[in-house]
Amino acid sequence: MFLQVPAVPAAASQVAPLSNRRSALGRLGLTGLALVASSSPVAAALAKVNKTAEKSVAASGLPLEWLSLQDGQVLFDYTRYLVALKLRHITPQQVIAAHAKSHGTIWNTLPPKAWWNRMGYTLRVVDRIALYLGMPVQEIVSAYRCPAYNAHCPGAKSGSWHQANVAVDVVFPTQPSAVTAMSRNVRDRGLFKGGIGAYPTFTHIDTRGENINW
Repeated sequence: MFLQVPAVPAAASQVAPLSNRRSALGRLGLTGLALVASSSPVAAALAKVNKTAEKSVAASGLPLEWLSLQDGQVLFDYTRYLVALKLRHITPQQVIAAHAKSHGTIWNTLPPKAWWNRMGYTLRVVDRIALYLGMPVQEIVSAYRCPAYNAHCPGAKSGSWHQANVAVDVVFPTQPSAVTAMSRNVRDRGLFKGGIGAYPTFTHIDTRGENINW
């Protein structure tokens, strides 16, 4: 059983258990994106996203090529799932943008639907760390990586926990060393079990179920 972190403000949410061609879209909302991509099957699904999701996922900068490869209904359902998590310091747009990347001609994908809850748990952990840092997430550099995409990521291991949809590489508007220290402090107080990796420009956080540092 995961322990309650001491002295958490009442407002804090409870953590539950476990290309290269890119088109800049400016500040378009999802409705605007649907009009731009009206010839794509993505358009019909995006047009149905409610106002809350539209504000949360502005779709700015998502590559049209990546969008054209997605199943529109799955993207809509994933957006709705992320909105329902009600994260306070991470936006659904940041999570989706982490998937809309390529290495060469290999595009990353959304995670399998059966694994969405795995990332939901990890995102809640990161949201709690953000609460303690007193600042929102600046960027999610990497979340789920499909095997083909992971194989082309420099330095990525073949058994990366990103492929299991339980890991994120995250950036906050502060020194990565401060994020790493806070993440380990929160974990050591029993919030979760997982790996925390210190890197020069980001911090790796995963919920593999075993504590490990690097």
